[in-house]
Amino acid sequence: MKHVVVLTGAGMSAESGLKTFRDENGLWEGHDVMEVATPEGFARNPELVLEFYNQRRRQLLKVEPNSAHYDLAQLENNYKVSIITQNVDDLHERAGSSNVVHLHGELLKARSSFNESDIMDWKTDLVTGDTCSQGYQMRPHIVWFGEAVPMIENAINICTTADILMIIGTSMQVYPAASLMHYVPENTPTFFIDPKPAFESQSNITVIAEPATTGVKKVLKRL
Repeated sequence: MKHVVVLTGAGMSAESGLKTFRDENGLWEGHDVMEVATPEGFARNPELVLEFYNQRRRQLLKVEPNSAHYDLAQLENNYKVSIITQNVDDLHERAGSSNVVHLHGELLKARSSFNESDIMDWKTDLVTGDTCSQGYQMRPHIVWFGEAVPMIENAINICTTADILMIIGTSMQVYPAASLMHYVPENTPTFFIDPKPAFESQSNITVIAEPATTGVKKVLKRL
């Protein structure tokens, strides 16, 4: 069974109603990312950071997977499928995908600010005073700027075994995620789906300049 590796970014979930990471002026929902997405920001103002992610979490729980999420889940009927996502939502899992690696963490989980392996499911608001078993404040299970990406080695290993690569809704400009396509075996058939693609079609890369919902359907017809 051929192995399809799928790299997804914010554009994958945009059609479900989730806003992309940040707008063109560098702000995220009106906040400087350095205030709400760094360990230093959390140390300075934990209440602001926790409420920022509480708003994201509430929004996530109100939206549903889109047809592209479901189409990727259906792909498992005929292929081995591994999804490596930069997204922190659970829409791939809700659509039925069984093998999802979250590079940047998961919004519906929280972890101890002392012991990063102390992780628990978390679907309600996270507030100051919510502590782990050792008494330390819980924080969003999100990889912030300046932090290591613990799942990157696992993602690299998956990419080295790809027979087909799909890149959906990401500019592939943010590292280390952007480096992953370089670990795929040379000349692997690659499909790049994004309304504003950062690449042009070439020998083994087919660019589909469309949103995820229509672009994924076109790739599935080719496969």
